[in-house]
Amino acid sequence: MKYYLIAGEASGDVHASHLIAAIKQEDAQAQFRCFGGDMMKAQGAELVQHYRDLAYMGFLPVIRHLRTILRGMKRCREDILEWQPNVLILVDYPGFNLQIAHFIKQHSSIPVFYYIAPKIWAWKEHRIHNIKRDIDRLFSILPFEKDFYERKHHYPIYYVGNPTVDEVDAYLKEHPANADAFRQENNLDERPIIALLAGSRKQEVRDNLRRMVEAAEPYSKDFQLVLAAAPGLEDEFYEECAKGLEISIVRDQTYRLLQHSTAALVTSGTATLETALLRVPQVVCYYMKAGKLASFARRLFLKIPFISLVNLIAGEGVVPELVAEQMTPKNVRQHLASILPGNPAREAQLQGYERMAAILGEPGAPVRAAKQIVCLTPNN
Repeated sequence: MKYYLIAGEASGDVHASHLIAAIKQEDAQAQFRCFGGDMMKAQGAELVQHYRDLAYMGFLPVIRHLRTILRGMKRCREDILEWQPNVLILVDYPGFNLQIAHFIKQHSSIPVFYYIAPKIWAWKEHRIHNIKRDIDRLFSILPFEKDFYERKHHYPIYYVGNPTVDEVDAYLKEHPANADAFRQENNLDERPIIALLAGSRKQEVRDNLRRMVEAAEPYSKDFQLVLAAAPGLEDEFYEECAKGLEISIVRDQTYRLLQHSTAALVTSGTATLETALLRVPQVVCYYMKAGKLASFARRLFLKIPFISLVNLIAGEGVVPELVAEQMTPKNVRQHLASILPGNPAREAQLQGYERMAAILGEPGAPVRAAKQIVCLTPNN
């Protein structure tokens, strides 16, 4: 059968590539075509356009490049109709993908499946109308989404497990812990490590890194601060953000850093879940300018009690979340102290991780999704 996939960012490229690999195990005759990235291409998908050509975020960048984005969307629509796949599989990236879904449903009978359901439970809940109208099958990687979609909106959804569980599980199986080698290869000393995961975008790093380091600096006699660099951000940029403060930087080794860390300061996002699955106690830190206004807007527009995936999945406050004006070096320092070895809060957090992991379930998300997709796709 013919499968057309669309992923609009690096994380989507990763998840889609794993899904492609799993579909190939279920359908030996599978053909793939995609709007995506290098990892999808490496799995054998014919890459029509790279997501980098359309990956603009923020109001002004989108406005400046609107013509490029619209051209890309037009090319995508036309290519799908010309290729006539057995199924269109959308991967996250709802702003682009839901528009594509609407067009395809209006102009063809191609089934539209969605892998990694849009996070409308956090904001833009009105998109449920688009999903009900244009999406034939919805596959979720977050267990609480099943209740949200089915109980609240009466829309059936398949929970297939979480691919981050697969990624962490595969990493740990392939990389037994070797702290001495890690320290030696990265010129680190013998002190225990506090990991810093300050985000993937420049503004996130500017807003958060210095505050993180200032919060942890009083512990620098007994612990070393090690930053996981994000792809595309140079060491010089990090050094400028943390000027005058002592940190070490490792690159392309986030899991390895966490594997050998005692505690972590982490901005919100998938990194919080990865940190929890690697069983590293953490403080979630996310500073925003105009903090009081941001906190008010959060209460007004966000429909969720937490911002970290750890707490959302667990349904309880497993990890502390310091957001907007709450994210001060003093507050971060207090919570960091509580999760260092010997403190009851550290053990409580580790126990919370176990409850969260049980809710997520076992590895195998791409395989379960692939089996469902192949089974549900009409072969015509």
